[in-house]
Amino acid sequence: MSLPPLVALPKPLLTLVTRAEETFLGALNDTSGTMSARLDAWPAERREAFGRVCAASDFVIEQVSRDPEMLLRLADDGLLERSFKCGEMRSMLAELLVDCTDEDALGHQLRRFRNRQQVRIIWRDLTRQADLSETCGDLSDMADACIDLAYQWLYERHCEHSGVPTGRRSGLPQQMVILGMGKLGARELNLSSDIDLIFGYPEGGETVGAKRSLDNQEFFVRLGQRLIKALDAPTLDGFVFRVDMRLRPYGSSGSLVLSFNALEQYYQDQGRDWERYAMIKARVVGGDQAAGKELLEMLRPFVYRRYLDFSAIDALRTMKQLIQQEVRRKGMAANIKLGSGGIREVEFIAQAFQLIHGGRDLSLQQRPLLKVLTILSGQGYLPAAAVDELREAYEFLRYTEHALQAIDDRQTQMLPDNQTDCDRVAFIMGFDDWESFHQQLLYWRGRVDWHFRQVIADPDEDEESEGEALVGGEWLPLWEQDWDEEFACRQLSDAGFRDGQAACQRLAALRSGNQVRTMQRLGRERLDAFIPRLLAQAVDQDDPDLVLERVLPLVEAVARRSAYLVLLTENPGALQRLLELCAGSPWIAEQIARFPLLLDELLNAGRLFSPPLAPELAAELRERLARIPEDDLEQQMEALRHFKLAHRLRVAASEIAGTLPLMKVSDYLTWLAEAILEQVLALSWRHTVARHGQPRRVDGSLCDPAFIILGYGKVGGLEFGHGSDLDLVFIHDGDPNAETDGAKPIDGAQFYTRLGQRIIHLLTTQTTSGLLYEVDMRLRPSGVSGLLVSSLSAFDRYQTDEAWTWEHQALVRARVLVGCPQLAADFEKVRASVLARARDLGQLRREVSEMRAKMRDNLGTRATQAGTAEKAFLADGEFNLKQDAGGIVDIEFMVQYAALAWSHQHPQLLRYTDNIRILDGLEQAGLMTGDEVRLLQDAYKAYRAAAHRQSLQKLPGVVSGDQFHDERRAVMRIWRELGLS
Repeated sequence: MSLPPLVALPKPLLTLVTRAEETFLGALNDTSGTMSARLDAWPAERREAFGRVCAASDFVIEQVSRDPEMLLRLADDGLLERSFKCGEMRSMLAELLVDCTDEDALGHQLRRFRNRQQVRIIWRDLTRQADLSETCGDLSDMADACIDLAYQWLYERHCEHSGVPTGRRSGLPQQMVILGMGKLGARELNLSSDIDLIFGYPEGGETVGAKRSLDNQEFFVRLGQRLIKALDAPTLDGFVFRVDMRLRPYGSSGSLVLSFNALEQYYQDQGRDWERYAMIKARVVGGDQAAGKELLEMLRPFVYRRYLDFSAIDALRTMKQLIQQEVRRKGMAANIKLGSGGIREVEFIAQAFQLIHGGRDLSLQQRPLLKVLTILSGQGYLPAAAVDELREAYEFLRYTEHALQAIDDRQTQMLPDNQTDCDRVAFIMGFDDWESFHQQLLYWRGRVDWHFRQVIADPDEDEESEGEALVGGEWLPLWEQDWDEEFACRQLSDAGFRDGQAACQRLAALRSGNQVRTMQRLGRERLDAFIPRLLAQAVDQDDPDLVLERVLPLVEAVARRSAYLVLLTENPGALQRLLELCAGSPWIAEQIARFPLLLDELLNAGRLFSPPLAPELAAELRERLARIPEDDLEQQMEALRHFKLAHRLRVAASEIAGTLPLMKVSDYLTWLAEAILEQVLALSWRHTVARHGQPRRVDGSLCDPAFIILGYGKVGGLEFGHGSDLDLVFIHDGDPNAETDGAKPIDGAQFYTRLGQRIIHLLTTQTTSGLLYEVDMRLRPSGVSGLLVSSLSAFDRYQTDEAWTWEHQALVRARVLVGCPQLAADFEKVRASVLARARDLGQLRREVSEMRAKMRDNLGTRATQAGTAEKAFLADGEFNLKQDAGGIVDIEFMVQYAALAWSHQHPQLLRYTDNIRILDGLEQAGLMTGDEVRLLQDAYKAYRAAAHRQSLQKLPGVVSGDQFHDERRAVMRIWRELGLS
């Protein structure tokens, strides 16, 4: 493909540019004004290019802000606007290494050189001054120079210390040979590649010229270790290249360096198919070039067989299947290298022909992939049109790979999961928006996958098998387009669809979409069996149009994982439940489309509509985690997320079916959060103790764990919703100054801070199954500026001496969710002491009213003055269920006010944290009439039920102004009667 075009900076990225430029200018620290003058002298084109780079790459901004002189020097020397000559990169580095006196200085210069060149290469790539070939070539030249010059520097000094390695047979000095494999070998390095290396040396012997001679192998092993350290070890300056030695014979368990004879013997006797594949791209990148050439000639018969080797196809197919299994296991479908239709499949296609025909057709014995593709076309191995498509797709995927890695100099081929980086990738690739880019990416991946299957696919997959007759067979001709559109629309309309044409278009879009077009034969057969069943059941629903609209995105999402289609085809009850739930809630439809594993939950209706009680929830989760090895954090995190997703679906399904009332929905969701927090605390405690040992209490006893998690807000008030955040506060009762008893002891304060950080990490980390919960810690003492974890005594002091009235209001709803029972009891005493003190009621009313007024001003409906204007009660007005006058927050504030005002006389008001039971307590204490309490409770339940319904429909908590008139006016009246304004 041609270079991706330069497009205008999209608006969302302009703030990144401004921030980056301010950071860079602030880093100049230019007291003399000379640096600013050099910057001001830049031509307009370079200033524009700087803005584009700022928008796209955090790495470049970080580097040039740390060292502004680096960028100015690159610009002054004209290196940002011109290509390097052959050998120029090596000459630059050689000059820098002349004065290095020790390995620290060597490492420092290598890293600074790498950072400088990386900035230059990314700059030229992002501004389209360099094409793919130049970018890969510069990166490979940089790697070659760093590897070989570091080796030469180290070899000379290693010989001074240990003698010169000498061949036993030849009597000649020996040098190491460094083979670059993979992308380095083919001079196709990407912006953040590892380098795969293999070390060898010509012959055995001993060193000469030192007091104590070394075996040649030992000499080169030590030298190899020093070279890896010089390149790979992270320092304050970063690293040069991550070095991967696992392609050597016997992998990580093999010797770091082997003689040529040992290498030849290994590959001849034990070399595996994947090692043939890897060796295709092997190139001498450092050390003795002449000896390296001999080594590659020795290994050539292993790579290229003299006969036509069609067994290579089966070997590559097996390799691809293993990769696909790993991709599925790790949830890497969005990986543009390893996922379906990715870079690796293009490489497999080329290398299949090299391995089959390369022994006879010497023209195929090439390293660079694009050259191999050209030969495949020129020699007639593949049609020219197929090669053109593969070349375009490969270049598009490689440019995309560079775009992903340019952002943060991170080795990734995963598509981004946040909007900012999506905008960046689309911008770098020359598209106006992510959707346009993503559609093009899916197109190319689909084409690669199709070509890959033509070359590599198992021939058995082409055999026809007889399937069972289709249920809903009357819909099969429509799906397979045997009928014209007019007839299809009429059939859909006659069956009950309100808009037959729209339904027909939706089916056509699915059928012609990339996901379906690129399905393998078995998957397509499964889809063809499923769609008629889907349509047959959809027409039995009350609103088949809505069902189809919500279910087809799920079908598209699972099309390439057709086992889910089989599940629904073979379980009509599960399909029916899916349609009913999707019709009832777009939120449920979206959840199942995002996490198709949830389809398993539809198999058992009794289980789906009967969520377990709190003890059963906790026991089930404990049992699940007990089956996972303690050191497998990845599996533990996935298990926690699967558990939450499954049980949240069960609660939502029960709510849709009407088998769970509102209060029970909140109870179940709260219990679910508590069960998860219990296990998250246990996992975090086990991990932190394993690293540092147990902390101690003030009396010297070991903590176990002397830690509690407080829930505030909705989780504290047992009013959790489907999308609620967790408002948490962490409390400990350890000695902050006493050290832990482990191998790496830290003081108690540090221990509990790390424990808290670990808990938040487990809760908020995004995995393929999403995150567990968003966590809000701002209600802790002193808010975001306060300690992450407080001791109980510090919490007590803060609440007694420093906390604002609104913080005491929040404390009314606070309760212990999980943790140490004794500390929980001590916390309850502190809470009761703080809340039950006598207060000046006039001041309390004023502070509560002021806080409520601020919230209405900021969060209420502006057009109706937060629900107080007459328009707020009209059909064309809006009522914010939570924030407007007479709504949920008014009731909550009245309850909190009452608890703070009267709990010193009526401590029973502090027994519960939920609004309903506190209101019951107010009636029992004679502080409110039964009618007032019932009115507030009924209004509160009605509002929350409406908010839940809105949430399940993916709508905001806003209804038309002509709803809830009586409830709102009554709440506002009681608000005034309490003296609140």
